[in-house]
Amino acid sequence: MGETAARPLRADAERSVRAILEAAEHVLSTDPGASMEQIATAAGVARTTIHRRFAHRQALIEALASSAARQLVQAVDDGRPDTAPPLVALHRITANVLEVKGAWAFALELPADPDSEAAALHEDIGRRCITVLERARADKLIDEAADLHWVRRVYYALLGESLRGSPDDTGIDTDTLAARIIDTLLHGAGPRA
Repeated sequence: MGETAARPLRADAERSVRAILEAAEHVLSTDPGASMEQIATAAGVARTTIHRRFAHRQALIEALASSAARQLVQAVDDGRPDTAPPLVALHRITANVLEVKGAWAFALELPADPDSEAAALHEDIGRRCITVLERARADKLIDEAADLHWVRRVYYALLGESLRGSPDDTGIDTDTLAARIIDTLLHGAGPRA
């Protein structure tokens, strides 16, 4: 993961790492070429603190991607994908994912090394998404002939477009956006029967 410590971090060290990762997200989203020193300044820590935790810039980037992916996994878990009714799970997961993706957009757009923790977490999220869609199909929310891998791609595209937003979307809360995404995914834009 790029952190030098193999054992759990003390609470103050954990706070430092969290501050560094949050600062890295903010700074790098506006200037992808920002230096470690700029990130340290934004985090309110000395540059040596960053170098103590992350051997080099790439280690920081990898830790940032992994941290964001873990938060995305937690967002999916919090939606209770295996136990909540499928429609409820889809809505909760969507609202949770919108929150995380909105806060960690830079980190979640980073191309993950295929052997990285972040790549493995994204792969797991993709499998879990298919499982929720299978449950939705079993509840007759999705046509039995639908290609669930295609449905997942459409769902991801709807999430992406919602995050990019438009001027008309300013101030819309994540629950409303989640409802729009799920409604569009399940019913399309055609007239209601």
